Amino acid sequence: MTQDGRRNHSMRYKNEDDVKQALGIDSWRNLSKEKMIRFAAMMPDMDTEVALKIVEQFPVFKDFAMGIVGVMEKAHESTLSANKKSQKYFHRACQEIRDILKRELDRGDLGWEERKYIIERIQETGRMEFEKDSENKRFLDGMLKKVVVGVGAVAALGVAFVGGKVIAESKDSPEGSAEA
Repeated sequence: MTQDGRRNHSMRYKNEDDVKQALGIDSWRNLSKEKMIRFAAMMPDMDTEVALKIVEQFPVFKDFAMGIVGVMEKAHESTLSANKKSQKYFHRACQEIRDILKRELDRGDLGWEERKYIIERIQETGRMEFEKDSENKRFLDGMLKKVVVGVGAVAALGVAFVGGKVIAESKDSPEGSAEA
């Protein structure tokens, strides 16, 4: 806690044992993909040196991050495919309804009120399709935003990992050595 009573998030996990305990593991070898995701989410609450020491123990961290992006892409593609099928079925159903209504209009024994009712139903299917199309565009926009955020988070982890290694390596190099 800081002096003003707020929680100091950057120092919540002070050492590797704190992190392992929070993840419920005894060894880094027991770190599953699910716990790796949890570990990545915990990184902002870790002391920088602790996070770097832990990440250095994972030579496959880049592969893990790329795997996460791959899983996100597959989920996104699956959702888009299901959405496309749903849209197609809806539009086909609306067209079938219009076809039935048009056949009814072709009957010669309909009065004005009946014709007006059928025409209004045809117009209603057009409005329904317009609303469905607008809803679908909002859905696709939301999906795109989620993918961008997810990929951004993985990219940020990669930058944090690479940046951390650069910082760690620069600490290891002798200061003041001029090689030019």
